Amino acid sequence: MDVPRPRPKRNRLPLYVAGGAILVVTSLGLARLRPAGPEVERGTLWIEAVKRGEMLVEVRGSGTLQPENMRLVAALTAGRVERVLVRAGARVEPTTVLLELANPDVQLEALDAERQLKLVQAELASLRTTLETQKLAQESAVLGARSEMREAKRALKAAERLASEGLASSNEIDRARERAEETETRLSIEERRLALVSESLEAQLELRKAEVDRLQAISSFHRERVASQIVRAGAAGVVQELSLEPGQWVMPGQLLARVSGPERLKAVLRVPSSQARDLKTGLPASIDTRNGIVPGVVSRVDPGVSNGTVAVDVTLEGDLPKGARPDQTVDGVVELDRIPNAVYCGRPTSVVGGTTAMLFKLDRGGHSATRVPVRVGRASANAIEILEGLEPGDELILSDMSRYDDRDHLRIP
Repeated sequence: MDVPRPRPKRNRLPLYVAGGAILVVTSLGLARLRPAGPEVERGTLWIEAVKRGEMLVEVRGSGTLQPENMRLVAALTAGRVERVLVRAGARVEPTTVLLELANPDVQLEALDAERQLKLVQAELASLRTTLETQKLAQESAVLGARSEMREAKRALKAAERLASEGLASSNEIDRARERAEETETRLSIEERRLALVSESLEAQLELRKAEVDRLQAISSFHRERVASQIVRAGAAGVVQELSLEPGQWVMPGQLLARVSGPERLKAVLRVPSSQARDLKTGLPASIDTRNGIVPGVVSRVDPGVSNGTVAVDVTLEGDLPKGARPDQTVDGVVELDRIPNAVYCGRPTSVVGGTTAMLFKLDRGGHSATRVPVRVGRASANAIEILEGLEPGDELILSDMSRYDDRDHLRIP
């Protein structure tokens, strides 16, 4: 008869402890592993190595060639275009007639101003005649009073001589003396009256002359308005713009034409306002006309901002290539500074100078990239200074990586 043997009990606690330890170690190891980053094709990336050397600080902008001497021809009066004698592209002289305007109201106003001037001039002539006649009459009265005074003084002297000989009475001498004093007083009065008449004459004539001068200025202004209906170039050069047609109505101040001298052109660049803070006159520049590079110097920086850009005028110092014309599109580079022995690389997309940016640096082997903080200094059009975070020889991804802002690692097969 078989008797079952009792199995001895095994102590499984050590196995459980060992298994738990293995599980903990495995979990810690997996937690420390970096998550696999997304895969990015190398051919789609712009990768550049960090370098050490002289760095050019430049700004770029596009623009057009513009004449240095430009004359805008505007309408002085409203009118209807009667004739257009030249078109854009024609070479003109200062007296060349560009077009003719017509406005009957301007003609009528000029005629009315001329009529009023003639009336006032006639009134001035009549007033001068009247006042001169009054002055002559008063001068005649002064001469008569002076003659009477002299006659009275002679009579007084005769009476005094006769009285000394006992041939005239004292009454006769008194009458003669009174007569002399009376005529002398009358002469003084007439002379003062003549002075008043002369002053009044001058004052009235001056007032009337001022009125004549005023109407002469008005008449001259209206004559200029009439003359301005024959529109002339006003400067030698080439007509850049004249798009009016016969029968078209223009208003005062409206631009009729642009005349420029094409022999002297300048480049007008539009530079982004974020890059224009260091721009100033005198900086060297180079202009790409698509048919050659022309050196130049910054001559003006617009103090205002328009549509996010700043206008920069560049005076060209070299000869323009043949075929260069006003309004031709050009590209320009302005050199701001040179930084010797700088650590720099190509400018990453959307990185602003003087900030700290998070950029992807390639790891050893070049099959992965890690995001690192990089402190940058001065920024140029196509380069940026590296202050901290990178060393010469490090490879950096310069492409726009904004879609990977939530990732710190990338795989690059």
